[in-house]
Amino acid sequence: MDNTNKNTANTLSKFKQSTKHKGQPTLEYGKVPPQALDLENAVLGAMMLEQYAVNKVIDILQPDMFYKQAHQHIFEAIKTLFGRSEPVDIMTVNQELKKTGNLDIVGGSYYIMQLTNRIASGANIEFHARIIQQKYIQRELIRISSNIIKDAFDETTDVLDLLDKAETSLFEVAENNLRRSAVNIEDVVKEAIANIEEASKHEGNISGIPSGFHRLDNLTSGWQPSDLVILAARPGMGKTAFVLSLARNVAVDYNKSVALFSLEMSAVQLVTRLISSETEISGDKLRKGNLTTEEWSQLNTNISALNDAKLFIDDTPALSIFELRAKSRRLKSQHDIQMIIIDYLQLMSA
Repeated sequence: MDNTNKNTANTLSKFKQSTKHKGQPTLEYGKVPPQALDLENAVLGAMMLEQYAVNKVIDILQPDMFYKQAHQHIFEAIKTLFGRSEPVDIMTVNQELKKTGNLDIVGGSYYIMQLTNRIASGANIEFHARIIQQKYIQRELIRISSNIIKDAFDETTDVLDLLDKAETSLFEVAENNLRRSAVNIEDVVKEAIANIEEASKHEGNISGIPSGFHRLDNLTSGWQPSDLVILAARPGMGKTAFVLSLARNVAVDYNKSVALFSLEMSAVQLVTRLISSETEISGDKLRKGNLTTEEWSQLNTNISALNDAKLFIDDTPALSIFELRAKSRRLKSQHDIQMIIIDYLQLMSA
C-alpha cells in the first residue's frame, strides 16, 4: 500500500497539463498559472456596455493577455470592431464572432449575454485591465523561465547564446507590455526647466556630450540624451572614419563611455584604423607590419591613451533590434555608456 501511494505521489508531482492558447505556461506540481478570470469577465462585459470603457483599455490589453481562450476571441472581435470605428455591443460582437466562426467556440450568444449581466459599471475598468496585464506578464515570465531552465540542462546549448536569448526574451516582454502613457504638460514643463537649469551650469555652449569637433558642437550644443542622429552620405565619403574619430574623442578626450556596434568591419579592423589615426602611421604600413624602429616606438607610446579609453566595440554581424537593446542595456548597467554608435543601420536584421 505504501509503495502504491508513493508511486501515485510521484506520478502527480510530474503531471503537466498543456494549454490551448499560445504562450501560456504549463501546470506543474499542481500550481495554477496566474490568472484573473473574474476581472476578465468584468472587463469584457464593461466594454460591451459602455463605449468609454473600450477607449480606456483598448491600448492596454492584447488578445493573448486573456487567460481563457474564449475571452481572447471576444476581445479580438471587440478590437476588430473598434478598428473599423463600428459600435461595440452584444449584437455587434455576436455578429463579428459569427463571421469569424468563433461564436460556438466562446460558448454561443448566451455566454456573451452573461458577460454583460455580471457587470454593473465600468468605473474601475482601467484598474482591472492593469491586473489582467500583470497576470499575463507573470505567465510570460514563468514560460520564459521554464524555457531557460530546459535549455540550461541541455549540454549542447551554448551558454552565451542562452544568455542572449534570456535577455532578449525578457526585454521583449518589457517592450511589449510596459508602455508609457500620456503625461500632463505640467510635469513635462518641470522636467524641461530642470534640464535648462542643469545646462546653465555647464561652461560654454556645450550642454550634452562633446564630439570633439568644435564647429559641430557649436551647432548641436553637444549630443543630447535620447537624440537619434543619422549620418548619411554616399559610399566612400568617410562616414566610418568620422564616427571612429567621434568615438575616440568622446572616450579619450572627455572620458565618457561609448558603445560602438560595427556590422560591417571587424573590431580589429576598426582598432587598426584608430591606431593609424592616433600614431599618424599609414594603415598600409600597419597591415604589412613594415615599421621602422622609430615607428615601433611611436606606436607603443601613442596607443596608451586608446588602451585606457572606455570604448566598447561589438562586431556581431546582422545584429537584431532585440539583441542591440539587450547588449546596450548590459553595457549601460556595467559601464554606464553615454553614447551608442551603429555602423551601419541598414545591415541590422529585423
